[in-house]
Amino acid sequence: MIGFLTFTARATPQQITGVQIAYQLPIAVLGILAGVFVDRWPLKQTMVASDLSRAGLCLLLLLSHNVWGFYAALAAISVVSSFFGPAQGVAIRAAVPLHGLRAANALMQQVMFLARIAGPAVAGMLVASFGATSCYWADAASFVASACLIASVTLSRPEEIAATAILAPEDKASANEEARGVAKVWADMKQGVRFIVHHAALLFVILALASGMFVLGCFGPLIAVYVRDILHGSTKVFGAASAMIGIGILIGINALNAFGKKIPNTVLVYCGLGGIAIGLAILTLLGFVWSTIVGNFVIGFSVAGIIIPTQVMIQQETPPALMGRVGSTVMSTIFTAQILGLVASGLLAQHIGVRQVFGLCAGMLVVLIAIGKLFMEPKSQVAG
Repeated sequence: MIGFLTFTARATPQQITGVQIAYQLPIAVLGILAGVFVDRWPLKQTMVASDLSRAGLCLLLLLSHNVWGFYAALAAISVVSSFFGPAQGVAIRAAVPLHGLRAANALMQQVMFLARIAGPAVAGMLVASFGATSCYWADAASFVASACLIASVTLSRPEEIAATAILAPEDKASANEEARGVAKVWADMKQGVRFIVHHAALLFVILALASGMFVLGCFGPLIAVYVRDILHGSTKVFGAASAMIGIGILIGINALNAFGKKIPNTVLVYCGLGGIAIGLAILTLLGFVWSTIVGNFVIGFSVAGIIIPTQVMIQQETPPALMGRVGSTVMSTIFTAQILGLVASGLLAQHIGVRQVFGLCAGMLVVLIAIGKLFMEPKSQVAG
């Protein structure tokens, strides 16, 4: 899609960025609301219906011939995805024992990042051989295949804890009222948000993940400008530097799975935040190709220290009755942070410069570490 818009439709940089925003914005807006329904709908049917719906929506891209058509199709796919994401988190929690959550989440993230790395290469070959429409057919087929795989397995929602057993007193009173319609949905949304706000350790790791995604949102669009203006490098340098982020994430996930099993989740999050800050500091203070590659690798490696422990803590600490709402709130927060990062990167770089943006992000992460240590340190930590 981006290749078509860039080289065939001759879209502007703002229109290309709009493609990312068109996909991320509906999830950011609808995420919290989607979790209310995910907590009540049948788990397998929700995931299968989501996949089949996205398969049909992918085919709408065949009818899109301008940027607004792509925006509309992506926004529609995003709306449906806002229900699939939380349901997937509930499914992992239901299918995997507590002691295996870190390994399961590491495997999930590894597969996702491998797909993201291989995806552009596969798309390029498909476009070169069969045209851009072949990618849309392939996407639709992949969603149908996913729906068939999910339909073939047994999934049951964990029901060990009743919904009102883990609510605050004010929430229990609200749940006992005869609320209906919008009032009921609103009450359910508040239950999920209140649980997060009142759980200091969980709130910290969610804020840490959002901050990491904000930094990546700022970092992603600006690394090309950094290579061009600071390093005076070529597209080959940009490709190598960008690839090191993905390589760092993959190595970090595997290292975490192999050596981080006995390290508390919050400690891993602190290390992840600190590692990203160090990588950004390298980019800020040094201006060489080798330092850029090292800094990007450190950033990617450290991101794994935030993503996996955060997911594990959410699944370990959240009662089953609230899994959908908490998961969707986290998803909404992540996508909101990414959108803010995309918007902020251009504005900040224009006024203070690319290097200064990286330095500012590093300082923000250091402040977040201090806030976590001072105000959000958990009294007890469940081992991963």
